[in-house]
Amino acid sequence: MAKKVLIATYSRTGTTAKVAKALYELLPAADRFTIEVAPGTFSEEMTEVSEQATKQTETGNFPPLSKAIPNVSSYDLILVGSPVWNGAPATPIHSFLTDLQGYQGVVAPFYTFGGDPGIFEKTFKEWAGDLQVKAGHGGEEDLAAWVDELVKYPDYSKQLCINAGVIIFLTTPVYN
Repeated sequence: MAKKVLIATYSRTGTTAKVAKALYELLPAADRFTIEVAPGTFSEEMTEVSEQATKQTETGNFPPLSKAIPNVSSYDLILVGSPVWNGAPATPIHSFLTDLQGYQGVVAPFYTFGGDPGIFEKTFKEWAGDLQVKAGHGGEEDLAAWVDELVKYPDYSKQLCINAGVIIFLTTPVYN
């Protein structure tokens, strides 16, 4: 049985969207969601975006999403894409993760960066609160191996044990 996957992405310049596209090619049955904020929320100038993100993080005043997230209850895995801003996820990711609270599946971040990813994954996990977070992936290299690890699904096989005339069925996970 294949896992149901959602690829949710925030991409200000298109770089993270390119990685999301590569992920979609690896997972063609996955659904897609674009994380968006209102036009004009961020400057066109990256230095100003950095200052805005710092202020949002310091004040806890994160930008609201401009569209509601889909019903995620049927997904086993949500891949969350973000650029790295100041060594952390882009601030719209905080809003997205806040809206995901209560989701029972797994989330895993993927991210793009021009320099040092800093404390991206640590911050992502903090922002995720009670969500179950798996290790993320930075950049475009080795996406297939990361995806393969995330989408493994246990296939339960039954083993028969006979002990003192009693038949016992043991269920053991076998990972493909």
